[in-house]
Amino acid sequence: MKNFKIGDKLTRFPLIQGGMGVGISLGRLAGTVAKEGGIGIISTAQIGYREKDFDRNTEEANQRAILSEMKKARRISPDGIIGYNIMVALKEYASHVKAAVHAGADLIISGAGLPTELPALVSGSKTKIAPIVSTDKSAKVILKYWERKYKRTADLVVIEGPQAGGHLGFHKEELDSYTPEAYDMITRIRQKSADLRKIVQTVKSYAAKFGTEIPVVAAGGIATHEDVKHVLDLGVDGVQVATRFIPTEECDADIRLKESLIHAAKDDIAIVKSPVGMPGRAIMNKFMTRVMNGEQIPHSPCHGCLVKCSPKEIPYCITDGLINAVKGNVDEG
Repeated sequence: MKNFKIGDKLTRFPLIQGGMGVGISLGRLAGTVAKEGGIGIISTAQIGYREKDFDRNTEEANQRAILSEMKKARRISPDGIIGYNIMVALKEYASHVKAAVHAGADLIISGAGLPTELPALVSGSKTKIAPIVSTDKSAKVILKYWERKYKRTADLVVIEGPQAGGHLGFHKEELDSYTPEAYDMITRIRQKSADLRKIVQTVKSYAAKFGTEIPVVAAGGIATHEDVKHVLDLGVDGVQVATRFIPTEECDADIRLKESLIHAAKDDIAIVKSPVGMPGRAIMNKFMTRVMNGEQIPHSPCHGCLVKCSPKEIPYCITDGLINAVKGNVDEG
């Protein structure tokens, strides 16, 4: 396996530990992965949920935690590659990116929308940037936009396939049709190419245009040696693995959440409705069963996490659900 550079730092394993909010991938996990030679990623999504004033001053709490979690990671791995996953859908996206740069992020990975303004937000810093794309069309859109507006390109690209955990960049109908095999081959659903090889070709064309290297990293459903070998054979440079890291000692999640993943059978995993308007992959526990049955779950006062959210209309609050999960209240998460 060939390693790749982020700035002047070289990986020992071309593996990124994916960002997982709320509170799943924090400084301890990211720092440990970086120390072992991979790329450790901290998620900024409601990262300050453990701060005493989180309910009253949500954004201030998140800003403090962005910095403190990086300090925690750096104590574990002073010289490793550590970055952040920051969702475009966050209401405070710009301030999170600026805080990550201030904290000394080596890399910012950004999805849940197209990170059109990301180059401007990291301008003047050494922080590298990577969009998450799910289709060749989205890869072309963001790379073309960055070239035209900022005269620059990505430092790395993450391709998230339909087998990923959490929110997915596909429509529900597409997910019903996509299989791992279909994603490898040339498949067209609504005239969208879902071919991983095609995305790699697009990224490589921009790398050639800018006279640089842009590592392409595959994400989604990668959990074993065989999975890694398979996607590397398709032409990518590395892998991003997330869910696999949850049941580790270094993950900050409650032991009950870790056990719920270990004990889950394949049939327990389903495509579920998310209040953010995207399908997601999750364990069908008591909470998700209530949601899928159409029940409206009461929620806490709005924490203002997402740009597009109507608190009166949502079936449940994603912040409440994820905080319950990370704290081990898995029947309500």
